[in-house]
Amino acid sequence: MRPSGLKIASVLLLGIFAISFGSILVRLALAASGDRSLAFSLVMSAGRMGLAALLLLPSWRRPLASRRGLPYAMAAGASLALHFALWITSLSYTSVAASTALVTTNPVWVTLFGWLFFREAPSGLTLLGIGIALLGGLLIGLGDAQGGNGGTNPLLGDLLALLGAVAASLYFLLGREAQRRGLSILEYVRIAYTTAAFLLLPLPYLFGGGYGGYPLAVYGYILLMALLPQLLGHTSFNWATRHIPPVLVTLAILFEPVGASLLAFLLFGELPGVQVLLGALVLLLGVGTAVVGARR
Repeated sequence: MRPSGLKIASVLLLGIFAISFGSILVRLALAASGDRSLAFSLVMSAGRMGLAALLLLPSWRRPLASRRGLPYAMAAGASLALHFALWITSLSYTSVAASTALVTTNPVWVTLFGWLFFREAPSGLTLLGIGIALLGGLLIGLGDAQGGNGGTNPLLGDLLALLGAVAASLYFLLGREAQRRGLSILEYVRIAYTTAAFLLLPLPYLFGGGYGGYPLAVYGYILLMALLPQLLGHTSFNWATRHIPPVLVTLAILFEPVGASLLAFLLFGELPGVQVLLGALVLLLGVGTAVVGARR
């Protein structure tokens, strides 16, 4: 039975709150370690997924109810691993607001891939809403860059964040298909998160890094990444994709830059400015328009 609209909205709000801490925790870990290398970015990505998979280990005692969704769940995990490798690395080169604004362009890619691969043609009103919402996200990113918080290599960081959005979009679509083919939300996330962890764990060593020798605070931040944005945030969104179109879920994720920018202001002094608030209002208008279009 489909959950009520209130329950779905509540789960999405919880997810938005949780993922807003993702980029903040990355920045805190970067500051605590003093290491902005690619190897350390991969340590954070692999540590986040490895700890999330470890916390789900008790759920493996139950066998899968169906294996039809297994290939989709594993492919989703591979896409998730690529997403984190790209996005977390982007935060070493560009600002929190710019990175999160770009990495949450998911609605465009979800709409495009859903149209191409699953024949899910969006309505004109939904496309209009997506365009308005993305304009809001762009205003947030531009406002941050004009404030002088562009990072050490904004162009590279922005490109990595954009590619991370493409990978995340495949992750959400594949996850929806895995659940449609018989996997429960717990079965799906344990397979996807474990697959991502296995793919990410060896990577730091390939780039001259490792998991030891960092301050204790770094490991605490990585644990919080696993608990908040991963287990609470991503699992909330994965659950929602089973009950509403994935494009609506990714539109909800567009509010991450708003929450992340406000947290960045409180913790790092990165002033959001009037343009960020204007972008948030435009984004809200776009999401509302797309939701109305999807209902029609």
